[in-house]
Amino acid sequence: FATRNPAHEIAARALIRRVTSLPVTCSHELSANLNGPKRALTAVLNARLIGMIDRLVAACERHLSAIGIDAPLMVVRGDGALISAAMVRERPIETILSGPAASIVGARWLTGASDALVSDIGGTTTDIALLRDGLPEIDPEGARVGGFRTMVEAVAMRTTGLGGDSEVHLISEGLTGSLRLGPRRLLPVSLLAVDHAQMVHAALDRWLSNDAVGEMDGRFVVPMTGQRGGLNARELAVLDRIIAPMPMAAALTSRLEVAALERLVARGLVAIAGVTPSDAAHVLGRLAAWDGLAAEKALRLIAKRRTGAGERFATGPEVFAQAVVDRLTQQTVECLLEAAFGEDPAFAGQTPQELARHVLCRTGLAQHRGVVEVGLRLGVPVIGLGASAPSYYGAVGARLGCKMILPEHAGVANAIGAVVGQISQRASALISSPGEGRFTAHLP
Repeated sequence: FATRNPAHEIAARALIRRVTSLPVTCSHELSANLNGPKRALTAVLNARLIGMIDRLVAACERHLSAIGIDAPLMVVRGDGALISAAMVRERPIETILSGPAASIVGARWLTGASDALVSDIGGTTTDIALLRDGLPEIDPEGARVGGFRTMVEAVAMRTTGLGGDSEVHLISEGLTGSLRLGPRRLLPVSLLAVDHAQMVHAALDRWLSNDAVGEMDGRFVVPMTGQRGGLNARELAVLDRIIAPMPMAAALTSRLEVAALERLVARGLVAIAGVTPSDAAHVLGRLAAWDGLAAEKALRLIAKRRTGAGERFATGPEVFAQAVVDRLTQQTVECLLEAAFGEDPAFAGQTPQELARHVLCRTGLAQHRGVVEVGLRLGVPVIGLGASAPSYYGAVGARLGCKMILPEHAGVANAIGAVVGQISQRASALISSPGEGRFTAHLP
């Protein structure tokens, strides 16, 4: 009950600070609500972040001093407001989801829209939140960290493993075959070829010269830096083999090592490069930042794979690239519908994921006209953020039958939101009644 009377927490903090000179997190400072276990979890997560945030803030302050800027340092909070660096040092957990929150504030400033769904597509994920009356919607249950619910007020965000660098999966079950994107991020082949053109093009040309496409053809492995502790002998053997970017098959000597490689990828010691929507965008002429020829070869190769009926997945790289972009459009539409159903009170108690994929929803989006006529569209505009949003989101708006707003500076909405954010602080007090005619005020 530290939120009612924090004297014991304050006394313990004073003692620990005097003996150890280390920072201390008190649960009553992070939330005014009861629920001891949830407050304890929030305090533990906050304590774990203090050292990391302190180093980050100190580095920012040193840089500001070095370039001659004498101004207070502010940091974005998880609800989009600004707080001082001093407060962040004590309560770093309040910065959770501050990045997406800043994007939403930036979207509001760039567009002037007061009610909209904001969809921010990055390389790995798509973050979707609701802008209502000009403010980001706050998650009433508290921000989620990993699998845990905290007591931190933060923007209500739906995050999906779908981005410009999402892994392209070929699904060969059935006769026609299909595609699925994500949730894992890959290094685009076109980007890998910028620094390793000779290796990438030689491998792609070799694979294209064969009639059959091998299981690992079109995939590369790239060594990353990191701690090797805790690896078993097989994982160390695979890691020692990957001294430079190379075709995936060259790094493995048997099927048994595939699982070892996956564990190295999960640890962040190895990255996988392969076909992504970014490569497809290069083939279609929507992007020209990296090696477009490598992207064309990679998509030509993967299009040669066979469906369950023995047919090729696509007749050429352009056809396959369009199929990848169409799949990204479909998965983005489903993500936005999930968010819309989740925020609409009329569908409370329903499962947004099931509603977004329901046959009535699909036929409604297609404006089906038969014995039964079904129509469906999104009731608010969508603001598309992220550097790749202009490449993909026009089709998303057309599919949802809504206005699609693509700000000119959508790629830096996050930074703009941090600049235009407002300083905001709320103080709350609780008044209880221990008996008739008696009242107790619990103040900070």
